[in-house]
Amino acid sequence: MSGKDQHWGSTLDEFLQEEGIYEAAKAAAVTRVITWQIAEEMRKQGITKTQMAERMHTSRAQIDRILKAKGNVTIETLQRAAALLGRELRLELV
Repeated sequence: MSGKDQHWGSTLDEFLQEEGIYEAAKAAAVTRVITWQIAEEMRKQGITKTQMAERMHTSRAQIDRILKAKGNVTIETLQRAAALLGRELRLELV
């Protein structure tokens, strides 16, 4: 490489912090992990998106948005989905 790359050798966390997007990226990643876990639990229990929508009193399209972590998925929505699957969502400050 001819030019010196300022990010060469830095960690992903350091790069995201330097770019000012660390917190947003971390929140998006955590949301995606939780929605993946909800989708996996639905699969294990044999619950379809349509059935989940009925349980949550919402549309199937909204369940798609939740499971794809699109838009602003609230903690309350994730807690409700988890509870309807017999699971608990835990958040902790560390």
